Amino acid sequence: MPPRLRLQPGHLVPASPSNTPYICQHCRHASLANATTPAPPLAHTNTTASAPAIARYPPTQPPSYKPPEFRKSQLHRQYQSLLRSSPLLLLFQHNNLKATEWTAIRRELTIALRKVDDDLAAQGEQAASSVANGAKLQIIQTGIFASALKVVDFWTPNFSPNAAAPQGLSAQAYRSATQNAKTQKHTPHRQSSLDPLLSGPLALLTLPEVSPLHLKAALTILAPSKAFPAPKRRVNPAYHEKPVQDGLAKLMLLGARVEGRIFDMEGVRGVGAIPGGLAGLRAQLVGMLGGVGAGVTGALEGMGRGLWVTMEGRRLQMEEEEKKGEAGDKQG
Repeated sequence: MPPRLRLQPGHLVPASPSNTPYICQHCRHASLANATTPAPPLAHTNTTASAPAIARYPPTQPPSYKPPEFRKSQLHRQYQSLLRSSPLLLLFQHNNLKATEWTAIRRELTIALRKVDDDLAAQGEQAASSVANGAKLQIIQTGIFASALKVVDFWTPNFSPNAAAPQGLSAQAYRSATQNAKTQKHTPHRQSSLDPLLSGPLALLTLPEVSPLHLKAALTILAPSKAFPAPKRRVNPAYHEKPVQDGLAKLMLLGARVEGRIFDMEGVRGVGAIPGGLAGLRAQLVGMLGGVGAGVTGALEGMGRGLWVTMEGRRLQMEEEEKKGEAGDKQG
């Protein structure tokens, strides 16, 4: 058997056309000298840089304080629209809810709201599935939501025909909101803001209209209490499943914003406890107006009756005096 040759790794040369024994040294140097190199880039051409932004902007679209293509800017715009278009907002604090728990909670909430819609539609008071389809339970970015709330509360858009279109992301809106927030820090409007509640992980439930019946249904699902008991197991077994109960244990009601006014937990429960919902409010208002009308009518009738009694008494008195005068003349 021939002996084995042990070669070191450093002696191993990778095979390449330039290292083959069939090419002479002179040809090898000639090929390296004639090798082509890439041409240098043009001095005035930059293929990776984008076109410069246009400095001008149309009068109907003022410049944004932050670039509108960023996700934070889009969230800021979305939260502003949400605050202006939703008359009823419920604020919750959540603690590491899983995706399955959120899905189960949203399912039970939608079922409860649709049941209220169906009951109202059966009574002919409201179209079916009007509030349930518009309700939304979502997790919010606390810092961006606080900034959007400041713009909504302390910046008044100018809708005059000759002015630029109002934009909540403009530098003017940011400066105006910041300045007004500092000057109105101790005003009652500022003290009733949601600022004390905006800390930590938050979730928001928005309803398209103020409906005490829908608010009551939402509270029985998301924040059950003695005044708003949760559905029984025999009535709704899915509500008592583990994902729903585990998720509700990590969810806590903080407060609400109803038509621009701030309510704590007791105030929210007070709104939800209005008997009969909007129909009950209308009946109470009609009763109050009817009572006021009856009181005004009674007061007017009493004044007219008193005037009539006074004039009638005066007439009788004048008739008696006239009779006494005629009797005295006859005796004389």
